[in-house]
Amino acid sequence: MVDLPEPSGPACRLCFVCSGNICRSPIAAVVMQRLVDDAGLTDVVQVDSAGTGDWHVGDRADHRAVTALREGGYDGRAHRARVFEPGWLADRDLVLALDRSHLRDLRALARTDAQRDRVRLLRSFDPTARDGAEVADPYFGDARDFAEVLEQVERACRGLLDAIADTQGR
Repeated sequence: MVDLPEPSGPACRLCFVCSGNICRSPIAAVVMQRLVDDAGLTDVVQVDSAGTGDWHVGDRADHRAVTALREGGYDGRAHRARVFEPGWLADRDLVLALDRSHLRDLRALARTDAQRDRVRLLRSFDPTARDGAEVADPYFGDARDFAEVLEQVERACRGLLDAIADTQGR
């Protein structure tokens, strides 16, 4: 089991982060929100997402991400991209990086060891993934790449929810 930092308040606040917040992190946020809702944990887990870059701020999720989500039974149409703000490290309990470049960039923003410890690779919660596994960027790929991202994210989010539920005593 992955060791989680202590929640900073009554709810565990999660932020999923990729490059532009139009492919991987919106997929992860939509999947995690559904898992949280289905588990009846909406009162104890809050989910959002952002990008390390600001070039897509305000944009909808990539149409291929929305399609992969729809084909998986999710709805990603409401998403609007935004950029990760450094101050969020102080009020998010976990910041889930989708790849090692995001992990490095986010940890560089941290002001304390506790903030650095809150930044984790999402796939570190996937029980089938090797250490250091990333969610590959599907942006230059096709529908199959987006479907693979969805599968990886679903496994990792299930593992993350299990870890959170364990810390909540559920």
